[in-house]
Amino acid sequence: MTLKTLSPVETQAAIDDGARLVDIRSADEHSRERIPGAMNIPLDRINDLPHDGGPIIFHCKSGMRTAANAVQLGDAAGDAPAYILGGGIDAWRQAGQPTFLDRSQPIEIMRQVQITAGALVLTGVLLGLLVAPGFFGLSAFVGGGLMFAGVTGWCGMARLLAVMPWNRRATV
Repeated sequence: MTLKTLSPVETQAAIDDGARLVDIRSADEHSRERIPGAMNIPLDRINDLPHDGGPIIFHCKSGMRTAANAVQLGDAAGDAPAYILGGGIDAWRQAGQPTFLDRSQPIEIMRQVQITAGALVLTGVLLGLLVAPGFFGLSAFVGGGLMFAGVTGWCGMARLLAVMPWNRRATV
C-alpha cells in the first residue's frame, strides 16, 4: 500500500477536519519535542493503534521512517484512510506550525549514543597520538561496538545511557 504524502498545511487542514496525527517516533523523541495533539505510538507498537475509522496521518522526525515503513503503517491503519506527513516534524516546524519543545527532557538516546561514541573515538585517537599507541584500542573497541549494534540491532551503549539518571524523566 502506498500512502499519500501530505504537506504540513494539508496535514493541518486534515487535522482540523478530524484526522488523527500519530507520531511513530520513540517515547524519548516524542517527550522532547512533539506536535500538539499528536498521539505517540512508536513504530514497534504500531499494531496497537486504536481504530475509529477516521483518517490517520503518520509522522516521524524527517519523513524517512514513515516512508520506509509505509506498508506496515497502512496495514496498521486498517480500513481508515492513511497518510504521511511529508518531511515529518522537521518540515512541520519549518512551515511555521507549532511544536511543543520540552528542554527539560533529555535528548534522544540515539543522539546521546552518537555524541558519546564520537567523543570516545576522538579521545582514543588523540590519546593514541599524544600519549601512547595503546589508546587507539579505545577507538577500535567503540567502532567494533557500533558495528555489532548495526548488525544485531542491540546497542549496549544505548542500554547503558538509558539507565543514566538524566534519562529517567523521558516519559510523557
